[in-house]
Amino acid sequence: MERSVGAAARLPESGRKDLAIQVLAGTETVSDLAARHRVSRKFVYHQTGKAPAALDDAFLGAAQEDDVLFEFTVTKAWLHQVIVALPLICRSSYRGVIEFIRDLLGVSVSVGAVHDTLQSAARQAGVINDGEDLSGIHVGLHDEIFHGSTPVLAGIDAASTYCYLLVAEQHRDADTWGVHLLDASARGLKPHHTIADAGQGLRAGQKAAWGDTPCHGDVFHILSQCAGLANTLVRLAKGAASRREKLQTRIERGGHGPDGYLITELALARRDEAQACWLARDIRMLTQWLNHDVLALAGPVLATRQVLFDFIVDELTRREPEDRQRIRPVRIALQKQRDDLLAFAGVLDEKLAVIARVHEVSDSIVREACVLHRLPTTSSSFGGIGTSYAGKRGTDSTICSPR
Repeated sequence: MERSVGAAARLPESGRKDLAIQVLAGTETVSDLAARHRVSRKFVYHQTGKAPAALDDAFLGAAQEDDVLFEFTVTKAWLHQVIVALPLICRSSYRGVIEFIRDLLGVSVSVGAVHDTLQSAARQAGVINDGEDLSGIHVGLHDEIFHGSTPVLAGIDAASTYCYLLVAEQHRDADTWGVHLLDASARGLKPHHTIADAGQGLRAGQKAAWGDTPCHGDVFHILSQCAGLANTLVRLAKGAASRREKLQTRIERGGHGPDGYLITELALARRDEAQACWLARDIRMLTQWLNHDVLALAGPVLATRQVLFDFIVDELTRREPEDRQRIRPVRIALQKQRDDLLAFAGVLDEKLAVIARVHEVSDSIVREACVLHRLPTTSSSFGGIGTSYAGKRGTDSTICSPR
């Protein structure tokens, strides 16, 4: 025993720590460790008990909840920073700002004070923004968003996501867009091309301000429109299937109606179900082709995409008589926007060709590498609406089983 106590006393702190770690690791038994270090098992258990406490202190922190961590001076300038930060960082409403300052700081502010503070900050930011050099922006993203019913004209640098245009206007016509784009041009904005939806005022304003600067099509909106059509037809097909099932159940329970009325209705319901399911499947398939083969970033050359695009439009035209009210607007939108929507493919072709020349390989090898490394459908960056639509394919594929 004296020998064990003496060995324990001579064991340095690093050795005790290693001893506790070895016990926690479970690679050796307590008895073996005690014998190897010539200490008692009680000593080993005692050292091991210190390790969990040290880990708890490391992860929970030494400071108690009531301990003072730091102090700062609250000034009017600091309160103004809080008022500006809450809406911008936390997406807080005016009322939320008032409640935060009242409940946590014990200070009373009015809605008008919050509004004036934010407007003052906006004016200061406007002065800074007006002095920014926009000559480094090569691709601009333009859109019309709305604050309530008020149009807001927006322009974003595609590379940095810097917002160079964000202004509320009463109108979103060509003249309004043109004036603001000319103002941006005075600050050096001259992009190689822009990307926008099919808004007539937006595109006409850009043409008036910048002449022949290309405006490529935004594929998100058209894919959203196509997905909406496909999903609507899927719901109609499900409704047709439900009606047929109800009629069939009534007949199976012994009700045929006068003169076999329900039998006739069941035959018509089966025909409507088959037609609705056929149309829903076809439109869904065409939409998937458009999304994953034609308008996907990594894909075939522009000429091939154009052929595929025209094929999809032709197929929609063939099915248009089945549901003219719903299919026709989508078909017309696709037909009118083809060149704008596929403009990105021409840019991609040029960039891949440059890579092929630099590395002295064929264009096809570079394109194959591009397609190989494209994002999976599970990525949050994959095509926006395309991801959400692709996620519904599993349930949609089982909607129809005409009998």
